[in-house]
Amino acid sequence: MDLEPVEQRILGSLLEKQVTVPASYPLTLSALRTACNQTSSREPVMDLDERTVEQTARALKDRGLLRIVWSDTGRRTLKYHQTLSELLELGDDERAVLTVLLLRGPQAPGELRTRTERLFPFSDRGAVEACLDRMAKRDQPLVRRLDRRPGQQDYRWVHELGPVDTGEPPVRPAVDREVPIADSSEARDDRVRATYGAVASAYARELSDELEALPFERWLLERVAVAARDLPIMDAGCGPGHVTAYLAAAGADAHGLDLSPEMITEARQRHPDVGYEVGDLRRLMRPAAAAGWGAVLGWYSLIHLAASELPGAVAALARPLASGGLLVLALHAGDEVRRVTNWFDTDVPALDVVLHDATTVVAAVQAAGLTEVEWYLRGPHESRGETTQRLYVVARRP
Repeated sequence: MDLEPVEQRILGSLLEKQVTVPASYPLTLSALRTACNQTSSREPVMDLDERTVEQTARALKDRGLLRIVWSDTGRRTLKYHQTLSELLELGDDERAVLTVLLLRGPQAPGELRTRTERLFPFSDRGAVEACLDRMAKRDQPLVRRLDRRPGQQDYRWVHELGPVDTGEPPVRPAVDREVPIADSSEARDDRVRATYGAVASAYARELSDELEALPFERWLLERVAVAARDLPIMDAGCGPGHVTAYLAAAGADAHGLDLSPEMITEARQRHPDVGYEVGDLRRLMRPAAAAGWGAVLGWYSLIHLAASELPGAVAALARPLASGGLLVLALHAGDEVRRVTNWFDTDVPALDVVLHDATTVVAAVQAAGLTEVEWYLRGPHESRGETTQRLYVVARRP
């Protein structure tokens, strides 16, 4: 029947009062509101106003689950009478069980036997279980048994007439992190080039000074600049070059690489003293004048890769590291894939941003043969408009 919580409370209250106070049943609107808002025998306790009760009751009437009648005696007063038990053809024992489940949420058989005493006299726990089993085996089941949680001695049951808060964490749907390459990796790469090419100027204008408001990121970059020693650093996926320039200002021999020619143009114009080249981070080579990179950054440059591509990309970034060199990754963390179609007020090709799980990223780093892996997770800076957690992974090549 897909009853909402307030609808469940109204029908449960009417079912209860019809048995426990038959002399005053059907209930007036005021009495129905009081029954719904009781602080005993109700889980959770509600505080419904009269207007909400009246509007919900009329909606239930329209669905044939409730009748509104005139009082037989005294003042002409509207009263409310449930028809749920008639529609479902409930036996007295089934009615008692359903009443308690509607009013109090998940219940174990022993709890149901105790809490239905005023509604129906079950002889023992077995009689309650037999009733529940019968209700669960209907063509349209009225109840279902929940899995037993750690520490629980008994199974709990819930009704099937609408959503119920079971106190259990919701089951998250599986995240399809292969969506970015559903058509092909080549098509995704084309979308990446087109998107970043279209927003390059606005991107650079809006984000080139972002590190001023990011103390953790500044600390991490300064640490990398020192750890690289005299070896060069590669910022693979450098965008408009501001992170590369920050490393250079910290004393590092920093270089930038990006798939987007427009981004490299922005980087060169803004930071003419730093070297930037167009290229693919998945084909990163060793530096011409050193045995390897002292550090390689994948600073938000892996966010458009499918999950199946992540291990290969991490290995490609780690391969040209010098012995003792650091790999530093920055990513969005989470369990979803977000699709961007408008960025910096510019319509762009549909581009997927993948939020990765920390465990998966760390596993890819370890699979690339790196050691001393450490990772950091920080919450979003809401004042900057961030809406995702940020994951930073640092690892060393032996």
